[in-house]
Amino acid sequence: MPRSTTDLVDALSPLLEAHGLDLLDVELHGAELTVFVDREGGVNLNELGEATRAVSTALDEIDPMPGRYTLSVSSPGLERRLRTPAHFARAVGEAVTVRIKAGTADVRRISGTLAAADEAGCTLTADDLPEGTLRIAYDEIERARTVFEWGPQPKRVRG
Repeated sequence: MPRSTTDLVDALSPLLEAHGLDLLDVELHGAELTVFVDREGGVNLNELGEATRAVSTALDEIDPMPGRYTLSVSSPGLERRLRTPAHFARAVGEAVTVRIKAGTADVRRISGTLAAADEAGCTLTADDLPEGTLRIAYDEIERARTVFEWGPQPKRVRG
């Protein structure tokens, strides 16, 4: 029986990859297990349904936790949490907001574009940053997420 979300990621990743999906994250809150999947171009409801059935069957065999639990298989959405180096690498080029742990930097909240990410940390660019960029180690980050930027309203065509 897997004892952590890392064990579940290891067990479910190959299964979801076989369905053409990337396993982004697994969250366990009480008796609710949420599996976040995505792929280039996004996922649709049919793909989420197929992934839910495949994950449910696999979890019946793995038996990840005692008792009953609720399974949810979802896309990460337009704004998603960034927790692992892989999450940051996948979001390079996107708008993000980062909250820095107290006492580790002069600024606590930074919004900008994620310019680069590697195994140790990430680099943000923003006009209001000194020199336009800031390198942040992952262990200095309290919270980070992508930010969906709404574009301008489309022009109405009279006709």
